[in-house]
Amino acid sequence: MSKQLPPGSFGLPIVGETLSFLNDPAFADKRQEKYGPIFKTHLLGHPTVVMVGPEANRFILSSHMHHFSWEDSVPDTIKELFGRSLFFQDGEEHQRNRRVLKPAFHGKALAGYLETMERITQSYLTKWEAMGTFTWLGEMKQLTFEIASVLLLGSEPGAMTVRLCQWFSEFSAGRFTIPWRFPWFPYGRALQARDQLLAHIEGVVRDRQQQITQDVLGLLVQSRDEEGNCLSMEEIKVQALQMLSAGHETSSSILTSLVMSLAQNPTVWKQAQNEQDALAVEGPLNLEQLRRMPYLEQVLKEVERMYPPVAGGFRGVIESFEFNGYQVPKGWRVFYTSHTTHKDPRCYSDIEQFDPDRFSPERAEHKKYDFSLVGFGGGPRTCLGQAFAQMEMKIVAANMLRNYTWELLPDQDLTMKLIPMLHPHSGLKVQFRKRSVTDKTRS
Repeated sequence: MSKQLPPGSFGLPIVGETLSFLNDPAFADKRQEKYGPIFKTHLLGHPTVVMVGPEANRFILSSHMHHFSWEDSVPDTIKELFGRSLFFQDGEEHQRNRRVLKPAFHGKALAGYLETMERITQSYLTKWEAMGTFTWLGEMKQLTFEIASVLLLGSEPGAMTVRLCQWFSEFSAGRFTIPWRFPWFPYGRALQARDQLLAHIEGVVRDRQQQITQDVLGLLVQSRDEEGNCLSMEEIKVQALQMLSAGHETSSSILTSLVMSLAQNPTVWKQAQNEQDALAVEGPLNLEQLRRMPYLEQVLKEVERMYPPVAGGFRGVIESFEFNGYQVPKGWRVFYTSHTTHKDPRCYSDIEQFDPDRFSPERAEHKKYDFSLVGFGGGPRTCLGQAFAQMEMKIVAANMLRNYTWELLPDQDLTMKLIPMLHPHSGLKVQFRKRSVTDKTRS
């Protein structure tokens, strides 16, 4: 077996290439061009190998998973903030908890969320119409957080949901900061906010133990594994906190990129509107209609391809391995890239063109190579909430396309920032209004 390490550079002492990685969306692209599809670097305090392309994604996410650990993939500060949630678990512990959590995000349970998602979406659309002009990223975060807190924690819109959103904003703001624990530093405030969130969740869990409900937390309280064991209070709390995070941040990023992309591509927008107008004639949005939106599904896939919410994912190397003739030592980390794979010209044509038709049955470019579209991960550990997020995004998008129109305001910075989730630098400033009869006639 070859003992040669991949090419690359560890960068500066101590910090390595972390600053470039966090601030430059083209970090992997530039180094791939220089070194090839596997290269070494130093990120977040660890020697790291970046592996690019669908073959690398398959290797890490599926065929050679046994070489990698999710628990060893992130800084200790992230694990301290989130606790031992599903995302940071390995082996049988992860498989057991995934089986317990899965029913809350699929099938009958998922179908039961439509009415709530629709009701909250309508309330925000009415609010945005009254506002006229606003910055959409913050509003999308509030919308998706409210949906997540209502469906995951059984919260009701109002003062408590606003407070939860404030706590979560403080919690989220501390994830990528220096771990100074004093309460006047972001990390210290994040720890305080985490404790407030966990205390709230514990109170809700105790209520659910007394009175059965059909929100996700209620389903978790009732869930049992194959041996009849339920999740402990601590397990439920950390899983709920992780779900609250995953349940809205990815969706808000993709939805913000979606409305920006539609405004920038009027031909795509018109075709998406036409599909929704034809469905709207049949009546209000329902589950059956959600299954008959092929073009909107293509648009959402193209947004995922061009603007994946996260650049990829880290894994800890627990068993050394060889890839493309290079040796990667135990104790290092690997990073697979979604953004760079999604721009691989072997997989996709005209990679800089926003083209939903690439996902049509006739072209199906994403099927040329397995693991070429990994915005939600891939393999056995594909994002558990993917169906939840996709249903939510279709409901929000369908309602906007049917009844509203918007314009991007001039003189704003639409370059994309990576942290904490991909988003336009300006936050996306827009003018928003109801579609008139004339607008609908034109479409």
